[in-house]
Amino acid sequence: MFDTDVLIVGAGPVGSAAAVEVVRHGARCRIVDARSDPPQYAKAVGIQPRTLEVFEAMGILREVLDAGIVLRGQIVYINGVEADRMDLALPPEVPFGFIGLPQYETERILRQHLESLGTRVERGIRLVGFTQDEDGVDAVLAGPQGEHMVRARYLVGCDGAHSTVRKSLGLSFEGAAFAEQYMLGDVELDWSQPHGYNIRSMHQTNGVTDDALVCIPLPGRHRYRVSMRVPPELESDTSVGGDKVEHGLSTGPGPRLADIQAVLDRLAPEPVTASHLRWSSVFRISHRIVDSYGRGRVFVAGDAAHIHPPTGAQGMNTGIQDAHNLAWKLALAVAEVAAPSLLASYDAERRPVGEEVVGRTVRNARDGIGVDESDPERVVLREAQLLIDYRDSPIVTESPTGAPSPTAGSRAPDATGLTRDGVTSAFRLFTLLAGPGHTLLRYVDNAGDTANLAELERHVDLLRKLTDDHLDTYLIASPAATVGPTTLPVIRDSDGDFARRYRCAAGAAYVVRPDGYLGYAASPASPDDLIRHIGSTFAPAPESVLGTA
Repeated sequence: MFDTDVLIVGAGPVGSAAAVEVVRHGARCRIVDARSDPPQYAKAVGIQPRTLEVFEAMGILREVLDAGIVLRGQIVYINGVEADRMDLALPPEVPFGFIGLPQYETERILRQHLESLGTRVERGIRLVGFTQDEDGVDAVLAGPQGEHMVRARYLVGCDGAHSTVRKSLGLSFEGAAFAEQYMLGDVELDWSQPHGYNIRSMHQTNGVTDDALVCIPLPGRHRYRVSMRVPPELESDTSVGGDKVEHGLSTGPGPRLADIQAVLDRLAPEPVTASHLRWSSVFRISHRIVDSYGRGRVFVAGDAAHIHPPTGAQGMNTGIQDAHNLAWKLALAVAEVAAPSLLASYDAERRPVGEEVVGRTVRNARDGIGVDESDPERVVLREAQLLIDYRDSPIVTESPTGAPSPTAGSRAPDATGLTRDGVTSAFRLFTLLAGPGHTLLRYVDNAGDTANLAELERHVDLLRKLTDDHLDTYLIASPAATVGPTTLPVIRDSDGDFARRYRCAAGAAYVVRPDGYLGYAASPASPDDLIRHIGSTFAPAPESVLGTA
């Protein structure tokens, strides 16, 4: 009846990430892209620490780190004088830093991983249109062999700022465009600026910025992605098909090396020569967001849902995390074990994030990153996308019996120094959370009552049945806790780091969702609350299962 479970339109980093996650969670997927070849330009170049956590769960962290460069901070010059220096320092419990990587490399790594999972991008295939009913989506695709129909359970539009999916779905895309146009270039710069630092150099008159240069380091020797205002003679139209969304790269000729050098001569903080121009383009910036991230069985993600200034490297990262949020929910829906309202939580959780990112990047583009914050550490954590939470989500449950920190809806922190029988060295909590399902963590400390393990095992067995076996469970024991024989895997919090990070006591329980956020957090946990929480995500269980409670 269905040609595929999920049809993804657009094979950029967001679409490719969505496809990887859909397949990793056990659903069938087709992914198509109108372009006959992958683009080879450094459009998005920054990968945030939170996205690296996502990549670790996907299984591509090593490849990303091998190909990338560490981004260490930013130096700001005003009228040739250093005015500010910000180091990208993170708390020790955050496992990863900031990485610079050209977008085409991110896409290559995702594409190759997707192929290793048995799915290939179908290129030169564009979406003509679609209709949907209660059971699925009928999409018309056009390619070298003509048009054909595809029947899918769900459709995801990751097809960029000029999205055909968004337009066909009738979503509004309110916002405006910046008056200025800009140009990008991928060049080498022979200056003495410190390795791994973004350089932002501005000219100001009476405190007002009237010219700016931004240089972001890329892998290689002295290689940077530079951006600057475009001279009038290079301005061009960046809208597509008359859709009036003036955002993205121009299809016309890009700036020459001499055009870039002229700006460097005017704004660089020291004499510098640009060379080895790999790629260049003119681009326009808009800020817009859809009124809904989906309707029925059709959804949008990434630039199809939100566009904004590239300040702080938020766009691609936000889009990848859109995909990460949506994919596991789609997979549960495909498996017919999702609660009826689960897919609606995608819009409820991600659209507020998109709205915040659009508003913040517009302010940052005009005033600079962090000018409205007094806490530098909070600025870095926010830009790293580590402060996102879903506390207002309809599928997040915080038990009234007690709320530890972190709270339900927040990112599950990592913890180190964990040990278990059969493993000769300590490991991190995140290694336990890499599976595609939900994870239940139950904590036992020195004062905890471990005599009721049999009752706990029966409760865990019920939860597994309620989730159709989409739940992994671990007993996290304090260093001195005595744990009797049990069928549950026992993880020893040997350094006490888990207890410190989670600030938990005996009887605490946490349900970590497949996207790494806490769906449930309570200390002590309530068995009934846990069951109700599971019911917000998974389909109602048969009476035969409930009868075993």
